[in-house]
Amino acid sequence: MRRIATALLALTGALWFATLAAAQGLETEARAAYVFDQTTGTVLFEHNADEPLPPASMSKLMTLYMTFEAISQGRLDVNEELLVSEHAASFGGSSMFLRAGERVRVEDLLRGVIVLSGNDASVVLAEALGGTEASFAQMMTEKARAMGMNNSTFANASGWPAAGHAMSVRDLGILADHIIRDFPTFYPLFAEQEFAFDNRVPANSQNRNPILGLGIGADGLKTGHTTEAGYGLVGSAKQGDRRIVFVVTGLDTTESRREEAERIVNWAFRQFAERELGAAGTQLAEAGVWMGAETSVGLTLADDLRVLLPASGTDGYSAEVAYTAPITAPIAAGQELGELRISRDGLPDIRVPLVADRDVAPGGVGVRLRTAAQILVAKVAPGATLPGMTGAAPAGDEPAAAPEAEPATEDS
Repeated sequence: MRRIATALLALTGALWFATLAAAQGLETEARAAYVFDQTTGTVLFEHNADEPLPPASMSKLMTLYMTFEAISQGRLDVNEELLVSEHAASFGGSSMFLRAGERVRVEDLLRGVIVLSGNDASVVLAEALGGTEASFAQMMTEKARAMGMNNSTFANASGWPAAGHAMSVRDLGILADHIIRDFPTFYPLFAEQEFAFDNRVPANSQNRNPILGLGIGADGLKTGHTTEAGYGLVGSAKQGDRRIVFVVTGLDTTESRREEAERIVNWAFRQFAERELGAAGTQLAEAGVWMGAETSVGLTLADDLRVLLPASGTDGYSAEVAYTAPITAPIAAGQELGELRISRDGLPDIRVPLVADRDVAPGGVGVRLRTAAQILVAKVAPGATLPGMTGAAPAGDEPAAAPEAEPATEDS
């Protein structure tokens, strides 16, 4: 196994060693929690993340996602007026106080779900898209499976307590991530703090999200509460170029939900920082080439490398370059030849592709003759090393055959 050139050590010494340390761990009183750095795709924390639990009104996010999708596909219009059925108007709990037989604009219904957490508004949307709420709930479950939300099953559109109606906090995080990415036009609705629909019940016009307006970058998404579920929140906040998504559920009071949510946001932004570790084209290693017009090729970053890391300290990570040696010509510039592997304390490992920095053409007659001579020497003197490989020359009668490939790595 060959050691790779010291270019990797130079990069790490210049950019990494002075930046990293294990972040302070997060503890939570929530029954389940999930914290996700959306900017880098890094899971920062999880606790009972895959346990299906009653989601209460947080499951309205799935109703909203499917409504946003229908609007984007032209199956529904924001100015369309939908009929309020007796079934929809019968719901208590959080409500828009809709009346059976009236018609309400889709845009108002969306705000009614997001800001007022209206059970009645959720059912109106569900019946418009699915015919019945039960049919829509089945559509929700099927859509969740297609999105990779394997621990979610829906019995209704509102999160009203029902047997089998459950979501995991990871699934809620996946759903929030999709809403933010897939429907940026609609996402600002989640930051609205007030919606006085028709001035029907002025006391019921405030968004229940407790961290909006705190000056910490919070701009969504949805609260939930039932006796069975406890108090929960699917939240998101953006500071600078970073955005986090988090989910907590099973808390005892509205105050504990607010405190936990604010604490998680502060922890995620203060304990971790996104670092630029290298620009596209930075060479990290030099790999030997077999039967090429050149004897080596540079391994470089294909893209700018930005990584989420603990925000302070001097250690907490390791890095290595890995590739299969030797690399046989011809080689095209930009061809993927290996990878950079970064391990971080308390965070998932990262693998970043490395590509050739230039074209390397096959060797000509002189290269083939020289290689054949070296193979003969290696047979006479076992243990001799051929250009572009490690170890003894290959046995056999074919001088132009490539040596057996082996992985090459270098730790930093």
